[in-house]
Amino acid sequence: MRFLSMIRINENSGQRPSEQLMADMGKLMAEMTAAGSLLDTAGLRPTAEGVRVRLSQGRQTTTDGPFAETKEVIGGYALLQADSMEQALALTRRFLDVHGSDWEIECEVRQVDEECAPQR
Repeated sequence: MRFLSMIRINENSGQRPSEQLMADMGKLMAEMTAAGSLLDTAGLRPTAEGVRVRLSQGRQTTTDGPFAETKEVIGGYALLQADSMEQALALTRRFLDVHGSDWEIECEVRQVDEECAPQR
């Protein structure tokens, strides 16, 4: 089963990853990729560079970022391969553990609906 772990951050906190965090995260990602449990991961650019596209009553509109009404945003993601939700949560906890006690972040973990996914 595949799971998407979405990393929620407060992008207005001004917090940036240190070189040590980036090195530790690189090691963890290499280990998890080699084990076959990490399929893909990336950080996302700030909402100031994003655009929202909305469909309402058959009409599409766009809104340029930043999005002032948003306190927490998706700052990155990890696509995980796991046998269960419990295993996906354990993998996600490893990502959070690397950040240490100075960070305020959370992850939302959801199973990918394979019936809706394109066939591989």
